[in-house]
Amino acid sequence: MNMMQPQTDFAIIPSREEIASVERDIRFFPSTTTAPEVLTTGDIRQWNDDGYLAPLDVLTADEAKDYREYFDQLLAEALAAGRDSYSISSAHLKHGRVWDLLNHPKIIGPMRDLLGHDVIGWGAHFFCKMPGDGKRVDWHQDCSYWPLTPTKAITAWLAIDDADLENGCMEVFAGSHTYGLIDFETSDTTSGNVLDQTVRNPEQYGRLLATPLAAGQMSVHSDLLLHGSLANNSNRRRCGLTLRYCPADVHAYLGWNQKGVVVSGLADAKLWPGAKRPTTR
Repeated sequence: MNMMQPQTDFAIIPSREEIASVERDIRFFPSTTTAPEVLTTGDIRQWNDDGYLAPLDVLTADEAKDYREYFDQLLAEALAAGRDSYSISSAHLKHGRVWDLLNHPKIIGPMRDLLGHDVIGWGAHFFCKMPGDGKRVDWHQDCSYWPLTPTKAITAWLAIDDADLENGCMEVFAGSHTYGLIDFETSDTTSGNVLDQTVRNPEQYGRLLATPLAAGQMSVHSDLLLHGSLANNSNRRRCGLTLRYCPADVHAYLGWNQKGVVVSGLADAKLWPGAKRPTTR
């Protein structure tokens, strides 16, 4: 299959038909690391069993405060431009400081332990639930949205604000990553779901875990893991930055290879040309 021309706006989600047009190898690929550099061998076992790890410390309290103030500015600019709090996507291609987070050593270390030496960072999206916004994220798998094969991608969910059940932290069904692509229904986003997919009866696929995080901590989850979050009905904001990674042998279609960054090791330039750091803050 030939690479298609890149899209002009990577925030656009491919349609179900476009995703279905990509021949994909959809299954979980366990980590084979026997001597991790940052994680423990127990972490590797838990990753393979659960498809999820948390909490992992990334930023100090002062660093987390600084990045929270930085996001406050990005959010204010987005809202002033008429966009909503979920609209800051592919941010590593637009903002130098987000690029720097995509390359942060305390995030890349665990990625190398789980994915191998050659790693691509290809996404950065702020998911910001404003106080009382009432929107939820229904149960879904990331891989159902992504034209990547094989399915080896990992999301690092970095807490910009403290996240807990009260303000809508992420929840996961541990073990659901071993079921391949799970059937889902199309969901009407006007119903309050941030996304447009819903998996029914998710409890049959694993055990439910809440994932509270303090600002500056992260969780990591497989692209096959069922996850979602309740609405934020509190008076506190809940923002997380999702940073997406995959091994350099993954093929990206529909132009998505154009947003990849080599964050560790080497990559074939035909697969991942290598985006450059933006000069904007």
